[in-house]
Amino acid sequence: MSDDFAFWLSYLTNGKHLTWYASFQFTIFAAAFGGTLAVIFGLIGATLKNSRFLTLRVIGTIYSSIVRGVPDVLFFLFFPLAFEQGVEWLIATQVCSPEMIAAQSAAWPPCKDANWFLGTPEYLVLASVSLGLVYGAFATNVIHGALRSVPQGQLEAARAYGMSANQVLWRVQIRQMWVYALPGLSNVWMLIIKATSLLSLLQIADIVLWADRLGAPNFLPAVGLVHADWRWRYYLVLFVFYILITWISEKSFDAIMRRAGRGILSEAR
Repeated sequence: MSDDFAFWLSYLTNGKHLTWYASFQFTIFAAAFGGTLAVIFGLIGATLKNSRFLTLRVIGTIYSSIVRGVPDVLFFLFFPLAFEQGVEWLIATQVCSPEMIAAQSAAWPPCKDANWFLGTPEYLVLASVSLGLVYGAFATNVIHGALRSVPQGQLEAARAYGMSANQVLWRVQIRQMWVYALPGLSNVWMLIIKATSLLSLLQIADIVLWADRLGAPNFLPAVGLVHADWRWRYYLVLFVFYILITWISEKSFDAIMRRAGRGILSEAR
């Protein structure tokens, strides 16, 4: 019994498993930062859709309609690559001479000095921005609908007090709309949490990538087969992790909704 305990203790605390445990922070960061950006982009998009100016309304409508129709996996791959190559193109305009471009054998970057080497922190930020852009389009529709649900009497009263259109929007309408928007935003948050499983597509050693590596059959020449295909066991850990995050999120949103609904809960119903 003690030998089994010593084996599992040493196995679950080896360097690779400690790296796997540390990679959970990438998932949490991407969800938190991506969710924050989604709300920001959603507020901007909803503000554009509610604008008095036709051009701004068209921009907001295009953002919320087109981006929602693009598969999140495709956008997740497209945006970081496009941004990376866009930065390299800007660098190339400054550092690459015609001779250096002519001597470059590879199709990209234009010259070797323009190559932008990205690490995990940079890819993690780009992944979070991608999540914010994609799910910000969903949040735009949620917030836009919530803004339209605010009782018109409150808006008319604010205008009667002499508030400008921007003051009515930001001081009254947006403050009142949260009780209507939070149920929809909670669904957007759940989608963002699920989408964090795509981080490995951007060369980020996240929890999914490590679970696949650690669970694959492990054979060492010195000792033979350490374990067979255990991937289902590691995926079960991820399943429990995501269920736990979902449960915590639901409880948190319930508390936020109760607080946001104080004083206007009866009207929201």
